Amino acid sequence: MKTMEMPEAGLAQEIPQKIRYCLYARKSTEQEDKQALSIESQVREMQSLAERDGLEIVEIKREAHSSKEVGQRPVYNELIAEIKQGKFNGILTWAPDRLSRNAGDLGAVVDLMDQGLLKEIRTYGQKFTNNPNEKFLLMILGSQAKLENDNKMVNVKRGLRARCEMGLWPSVPPTGYLPNPDRNKKCEVIVDELRAPVIKQMYERVAYDGWSGRKLFKWLTHDIRFKTRNGKPLTLSNIYIILKSDFYYGSFEYPKGSGQWYKGKHEPIITKELFDLVQEKITSDHMVHAQDKEFAFTRMITCGLCGSGVTADEKFKKLKDGTLARYVYYGCTKFKDKFCKCGYLREEELTEQLAEILDTVSLDEIGMKDRIKAEIQAHNEFQESVLGRAVKEKVKIKDVDIRNYAKHILRKRPVYEKREVLSHLRSKMVLKEKKLSLVA
Repeated sequence: MKTMEMPEAGLAQEIPQKIRYCLYARKSTEQEDKQALSIESQVREMQSLAERDGLEIVEIKREAHSSKEVGQRPVYNELIAEIKQGKFNGILTWAPDRLSRNAGDLGAVVDLMDQGLLKEIRTYGQKFTNNPNEKFLLMILGSQAKLENDNKMVNVKRGLRARCEMGLWPSVPPTGYLPNPDRNKKCEVIVDELRAPVIKQMYERVAYDGWSGRKLFKWLTHDIRFKTRNGKPLTLSNIYIILKSDFYYGSFEYPKGSGQWYKGKHEPIITKELFDLVQEKITSDHMVHAQDKEFAFTRMITCGLCGSGVTADEKFKKLKDGTLARYVYYGCTKFKDKFCKCGYLREEELTEQLAEILDTVSLDEIGMKDRIKAEIQAHNEFQESVLGRAVKEKVKIKDVDIRNYAKHILRKRPVYEKREVLSHLRSKMVLKEKKLSLVA
């Protein structure tokens, strides 16, 4: 009887390792994949292939992310890590460019093959194993995807530059402009008739009325309830971006900071002179201080027509002698009714109306007795200790006209003292049709 010879040690045939596949489906969020199958279409096609060829799919991973940059895909990074841990030793994907469009990620896959951790990559029409020719083909296909990617970037930059040279804005139209609805002029922008006048007013209020960014923000948000074409209000940073944008007077720099300037084909909303004047204002100390400006009678008076608060508005006028005159007006914020017709009242006139009101309230309500007593005592001590003068006839509180002293504070003293006097009033102050009154 013929006996079966045992194979010599070291000559035993290697038992093929079963391949456990991870199905990886990716769709970029960028233009590169407009013609590619959707993620779920990729999954269905590869599941059909696995069923036909008897392949074991252990897990399905989906990702919607660009593969242009190395290491920026979290799901793909997770796949590589799990192959190193031995969870999978095969990848099932629609095409080689689903795995990589950059040299770094492609190299990571080939390294796993060299180490024997990745046995096979199978696509819809090809198979790649740890075979020199197949790995070389994989690298060529991956490099071809990278070449296409790089060429697209070059072509996109060239197209953007050509568009700029034609005076066309190469991005989303800024607030105040809209895309041209004419299909033959899809790269042009047109003036937004609804919002452009507001943009112009923003520039004018800063240039001619000395408004700050915060004051513009309050006006846009509370007074006129301004919204962009996307239905969102402007933030304070958005306001400053608009005020610093050259686009509104007809020129633009692209890319920003490149020093490459172009003459726009679009219709300007403002003049270059107005733009330059605004730049002077927003970089001056005046605008910085104006943001923190405190007015004497704000947050203390209510509009008698709509119930909104009363705010102050400051304006400046250059006089013939070159000096700058400052005027302060008080009026409704129009928070509850943007069409409120309360009107505006000069601060000097409002002060005199407040002085008249002080004649109608009790001295205790003004709350001045203790204040005057403290000031008289400080005055007497100053005369004696600092100036070394013996005060023969000390001023007494009964000798002071308390009402007139309160009026003096309203007319001449600092803002915080004026507010302190009015804070003692127990009645509500209401401004209606430019007349101030007290309401119990």
